[in-house]
Amino acid sequence: MNHFQYKGDELCCEDVPLAKIAADVGTPTYVYSHATLSRHYKVFDDGLSGVDHLICYSVKANSNLAVLRLLFSLGSGADIVSAGELYRAMRAGGDPKKVVFSGVGKTEPEIRYALETGILAFNVESRDELLEIQRIASQMNVRAPIALRVNPDVDAETHPYISTGLQKNKFGIPMGRAREVYREAVAMSHIDIVGIDCHIGSQLTKTSPFADAIARIRELVLALRDDGVTVKYIDIGGGLGIPYEEETDLPTPADYGAAVKQAIAPLADLDLTVICEPGRVIAGNAGVLLTRVLYHKSTDVKNFTIIDAAFNDLLRPAFYQSHHGIKPVQRDPKAEQWVADVVGPICETGDFLARDRKMAKTKQGDLLAFMSAGAYGFVMASNYNTRPRAAEVLVQGDQYWVVRKRETLEDLLANEQIPEYLK
Repeated sequence: MNHFQYKGDELCCEDVPLAKIAADVGTPTYVYSHATLSRHYKVFDDGLSGVDHLICYSVKANSNLAVLRLLFSLGSGADIVSAGELYRAMRAGGDPKKVVFSGVGKTEPEIRYALETGILAFNVESRDELLEIQRIASQMNVRAPIALRVNPDVDAETHPYISTGLQKNKFGIPMGRAREVYREAVAMSHIDIVGIDCHIGSQLTKTSPFADAIARIRELVLALRDDGVTVKYIDIGGGLGIPYEEETDLPTPADYGAAVKQAIAPLADLDLTVICEPGRVIAGNAGVLLTRVLYHKSTDVKNFTIIDAAFNDLLRPAFYQSHHGIKPVQRDPKAEQWVADVVGPICETGDFLARDRKMAKTKQGDLLAFMSAGAYGFVMASNYNTRPRAAEVLVQGDQYWVVRKRETLEDLLANEQIPEYLK
């Protein structure tokens, strides 16, 4: 469910017409719904009721400071993958003791910063990384809390670019080697083993891969106990999918919670806390990309709707071949239907946001909303073709706030300089 609904023929975010935001702020603009973000967090949290758990929102899905502050106010922690995301989380008021640090390529400055900040745990992705954390923690004379990210070799049945739980993926330590690496970690002077972690992918449309992965991790937890290694946290990652089209059979957070509870039931006597890292399922349907139609064009074989947003604003369709619903901001029930590619101004044939889409034929100046753009939208944006990045707006009830100003042309040049010899 989301709070982007028509009131009459006017598409609104909560009680604010999107046309008003476009008139005041311009386009392209990302618009987020406070009510949807809150509801999605609470529904996910409720799905895990009865289990000691910690939700660590995946910052990479949408890292806007206002979005983070809202989720932290609801009790969320953070799953981060860079020093920049840790910095954002702290600036947004996050609790460092609710932060887990994932990612295969943590640098020395990032590890030092996380240790200084006092995070809950590093999700360690390789033996080399473990040795590096031990070295740095020893130099700093602190103890580093770690969980090993174990690759369970489970097929998430998702897009190959966002599958992370197979042996051929770069993520995690192979299941068959994890026990040995844990034994090494026990003997390290500045390492505290606090948990075990796995993450098999994103946009999962079934609960069975989650259950399969947890079952494999569960067996490892029991084996580690036999080795005298106890863990407090079992981090099962994120990845629950959302409806981008008219999918009706996707698992709900309640379905996900039921599958998780069943899978971890054999560990009930170990007093474990389950960590989850949802991102898309919280933010995805809580945002839209608002854009304006510039031109129309037809050839002998194609119709094109040319808009002011481009793949530098919303990369997912070109990068993942993903689908985003398109809604007219001011709908006309009598509008002619046609099939068109919806494309942006960038000088690339790959600059499309929809291909061969059956939709209402628009007029020059019409506004469109690309739905389900709250996750992996703005965070993947770039300045390609020297285009300023979009504004971001947060709506609550009948009010809205610009939570990120649109970049200016001056902003694009702020960090560049011409050397003296060229002046």
